[in-house]
Amino acid sequence: MDSKSVKEFIRKEVPDWDDELMATARFKAFSGQRSDWEPKFQFWKDLIIKISRHFGLFINSPSQVKNEWFNRGGLTPLCLDHVLFMMYSEGEIIRISDVADPYSGRIAQLFWKVKGLMNRSTMTPEGILLEDRVVLTTLLKEKADEVVKCLSESHWTSYCIVTRKKFESICGGQEEAYAVLSYLSGCGKGRYISTNKKELIEGIKVSLSSAAVSSVSSLDFDTLHLIWTQEKLQQQLDVIDRRWEMSRQSALASLKSGNKKLALRHAREMKLGTENREKCTSLLNRVEEVLSVIANAESTKKVTETIQIGVRAIKENKISVEEVQLCLEELDESINSQKQVENALESAPSLGIEDEDIEEEFRKLELEVGNENLKDPIPEAGLSNAAVSNESLTDALLNLKLVDALPKGSAIQNSGIPAKNKESNSLMLEAA
Repeated sequence: MDSKSVKEFIRKEVPDWDDELMATARFKAFSGQRSDWEPKFQFWKDLIIKISRHFGLFINSPSQVKNEWFNRGGLTPLCLDHVLFMMYSEGEIIRISDVADPYSGRIAQLFWKVKGLMNRSTMTPEGILLEDRVVLTTLLKEKADEVVKCLSESHWTSYCIVTRKKFESICGGQEEAYAVLSYLSGCGKGRYISTNKKELIEGIKVSLSSAAVSSVSSLDFDTLHLIWTQEKLQQQLDVIDRRWEMSRQSALASLKSGNKKLALRHAREMKLGTENREKCTSLLNRVEEVLSVIANAESTKKVTETIQIGVRAIKENKISVEEVQLCLEELDESINSQKQVENALESAPSLGIEDEDIEEEFRKLELEVGNENLKDPIPEAGLSNAAVSNESLTDALLNLKLVDALPKGSAIQNSGIPAKNKESNSLMLEAA
């Protein structure tokens, strides 16, 4: 975000921003009683919040706000330090250094809160401008709600577990994630977890309901490890896909230059990449299957608890058997409707295409690769006797593309609980 964009937004929000008389009055320092400068204070406070919300910022630099956002030909508001100080005193903003460390223990977080309260009494208007970063508490809450909503869209359980890297990506950066998690931890809605499995694996457990997040269990650590493995495997698949495409482009370039020997070597790399991807996909599916079992077990647990509560409520409220039967019939109708939706989704046609659809020219090229010893050099004579011309080989490779039987979005959701068991992903070379 540059200062030019900010100034354009300010002129839209404040039509008389360039009016000299109004600017002179607004840029003056506060004097007298609060009732005298209260309207001016509200103007600057609201404008700071509007700009920050518009550009998706809830962490700002006080010096940048004064010297870049509101700079008019070298003139800056003389009252802005007082505005920021009043916002700090009233809890509208807090220093980033006062934010409780969410990655530490409960006692350390309590210490941070006490330290922040002590520092608040010693702050001055001049001192707030010297702070490196400050957090707008109103926008921090909005950002936290936005993060929880984003996680809720990919989970149906009461909580979720995501890796720290994924959480930082959703929040928009490390500093933003630090502040958001600190807020969620303070509200009892988030908790940092970590485990050592040959290397440190960090994650976040977030409550997606109105209840506080539960304490961390051994299952949570195992789930975090599985999710971390899931993301690593997806990254490996992405690397394999990029290398496959690079080999394909290199093979095309070699054919165009008449170097058929080099084209065959790149074709061999494509074939090995296909085999590696199938192995990686198979392992990924196994991890997702375990995560799906955990999700189903969690749902079953919730159903069991609900049934127990229902039985107790029936006894306490003396509900008749007829009323219970009526409720069960309504539930059956709901379940049947849900099954119809699931059957419709499962009957969706697959996007996979069989290997038989590959062009004849590339079959011949693969046959040559399969018959060759990978350790032996490729004989020139065998290449010169190939039945396929350079032009046909080029056309065949141009028509090739990498196909995954399932879209990436459905194969991997970087979340604590996957939506369903996935079909096995298969890599194929497809003729366009």
